Amino acid sequence: MAEILESLFGSKSKARMLRFFLLNPDQEYSIAEAAKKNMLKVTDAKREIKNFKKIKFIIEKTKKRKKFYRLNPDFIFQPELKSLVAKSNTYPQCKILKKIKSVGNVKLAVVSGIFLNYPKSKADLILAVDNVNRRKLKNLISNLEAELGKEIRYVLMSSEELKYRVNMMDRFILDFIKDPHNEIVNKIKIKGFKI
Repeated sequence: MAEILESLFGSKSKARMLRFFLLNPDQEYSIAEAAKKNMLKVTDAKREIKNFKKIKFIIEKTKKRKKFYRLNPDFIFQPELKSLVAKSNTYPQCKILKKIKSVGNVKLAVVSGIFLNYPKSKADLILAVDNVNRRKLKNLISNLEAELGKEIRYVLMSSEELKYRVNMMDRFILDFIKDPHNEIVNKIKIKGFKI
């Protein structure tokens, strides 16, 4: 789905920056911060910000002689663009999630929140991973955040911790499972309880 936005908007950098400002409407970012969060070159971020300023999609503020940018809340097409971006962020369109098994011995990977366009969820991703490779996990999360344009709220635990929390009727886990969610990986069988 990211390819559709890239085709519609002309480039990966434009699609990422558009999504980023739409999904973080109350935040202000310097060009360098926006480039880093979207895994773009500063020159690409600068070009997109310049174009967005021209059409009044974003507004510029100066603080202590440094320029910051944020979404213009009065931009005429904001609701329509936000709806389009929300639809493009849903699972299973997110290609990077297919790499989730590379972070270790993944026993459970469940998505909700931003991946299902369900803002009430307390987390976007729950992972039960044994022998996790933290560097690969950090890289995967960074790539997901750049692709989706928003910080990913995730919970990481071992399979034993997950079983313990389920057996203890942990409210967070039970609420997450009760709410809309999709399983990417489920190798855990818990007696009388299907995640």
